Amino acid sequence: MAEKPAIKIGHLKITDHLILGVTDLKLKKGMENFEHCTLEPVLKNGWNEVADALAVKSLDGAMILAPTAMDLFKSGVDLKLLLLTHKSGSILVKSKAAKIEKIEDFAGKTVLIPYQLSVHNMLFHKLLSEKGLKPGRSNEKGIDVILEVVAPFQMPEALEYDEDGEIGGFIVAEPIGSLVIAKGYGEEFYLSKDLWPNHPCCVFVMRTEVIEKHPEAIQEICNSFVKSGLAIDAQPEPAAVIGAEFLSQDKDVIQKVLTDPPDRILTGELFPVVEDLEIIQKYMMDEMKIMTSLIDMNKFVNTSFAKNAGAR
Repeated sequence: MAEKPAIKIGHLKITDHLILGVTDLKLKKGMENFEHCTLEPVLKNGWNEVADALAVKSLDGAMILAPTAMDLFKSGVDLKLLLLTHKSGSILVKSKAAKIEKIEDFAGKTVLIPYQLSVHNMLFHKLLSEKGLKPGRSNEKGIDVILEVVAPFQMPEALEYDEDGEIGGFIVAEPIGSLVIAKGYGEEFYLSKDLWPNHPCCVFVMRTEVIEKHPEAIQEICNSFVKSGLAIDAQPEPAAVIGAEFLSQDKDVIQKVLTDPPDRILTGELFPVVEDLEIIQKYMMDEMKIMTSLIDMNKFVNTSFAKNAGAR
């Protein structure tokens, strides 16, 4: 009997990656068994770490921001997008110290984003542009709102120590936002689902050579992720308990993220919607100018595993 390959999958401690936490727990407790591989979640601290690890092949796959994955693919990293890991699930939080009442109040402030090539950056850009405000880096000319890339887990501390309210807030995956709200430093300004209902954000990618070498293993993982996603949507209470452990957070915070409101984050619909991914890359190229060329989505997205897994 050949030894089962250990499939290394990178992730962050965010609710967006909870399907990995649920699958991992089911395997550890023997509630589910993989015949073709073992699963090895690899925790990373920020998006640049995930991207770099995929590029140097120290990970087999990852849960990663959709536009970052597109950019890696464009730069020659041979990846396939197999599933969404969730829909919606992010939040724009305003800092209490910054005294922000409306979008225009972000002018002159710094806003933290998790990564340049993120749906978070896109949604915030759209929100500001509609009010005639221009976001950008501090060294760019004619900027109204300064964007600063900060790893999600470092955002709460940045807000906590900003007593003068120079930071207007941040837009990021949960539970980072709810944590800051629970601690009393910030307030919910927008849920991402209200800016773009059912939007994609993080996706599950695998390196093509790993898919070709171990197709049964990858199908097994996708099957489990889809089941885990449906279970989280159907039973948020037990999912919150698992999430609290997987994300090292308070159970009540995770429960709020999963249930209040019910469509704050959706894990039951993981089938990759190519049209939505096209919207992201076109907006980032035409409006934001942070993508220089478009990728061929049909070469990047492989929906066969999602189909076989019964993803919706």
